[in-house]
Amino acid sequence: MNKLTLRPAIFLDRDGTLNEERGYITELSQFSLYDYATEAVRHINAVGWLAVVITNQAGIARGLYDENFLHELHDTMRAQLHAQGAQLDGVYYCPHLMPERFAPPEYVESLSPYRIACECRKPRPGLLERAARELAIDLTASYVIGDRYGDVEAGHAVGARGVLLETGHGAHEISLRDEWPRPPEFIAANVLEAVKTILR
Repeated sequence: MNKLTLRPAIFLDRDGTLNEERGYITELSQFSLYDYATEAVRHINAVGWLAVVITNQAGIARGLYDENFLHELHDTMRAQLHAQGAQLDGVYYCPHLMPERFAPPEYVESLSPYRIACECRKPRPGLLERAARELAIDLTASYVIGDRYGDVEAGHAVGARGVLLETGHGAHEISLRDEWPRPPEFIAANVLEAVKTILR
């Protein structure tokens, strides 16, 4: 693919970044966008960059909800953003959890397709690489924003820049900064402040 046709993206984690962190969301009523999330996405749209959600959803592997529910939740998220003039260009998720993270016999065998050591669970770069192929993204010109250091690591793995937030799990992640192999490009109070800083 001709590099000149590629566009930069801002990759956005979901829980604790765009919406309030509430653990595993198993009902639509539990989903609540941060007040500033829509404005953040609108800023990305306005400059012609791509706005792409990348999220780990191990609740599927744990049997807490299924992929049909997750699609319904993501449709709801898109609709709420669209109603306020914001557009997501893609939503990518990892439904997997490595087998050693399970405690048999708590989990049923029918969920075994999700119990794999995949390449898409952040901090692995699979979701970013897939989005780049499908949406023609220049990863080296892109940013990954999230409330966990794993989001930053996923960005670094593909040559993108990583931004860590103070929302969601951010405060805990920042407390572990001495363990980071490489710091994020910067730390922001929330996703809106992160996007504004990037686009400046």
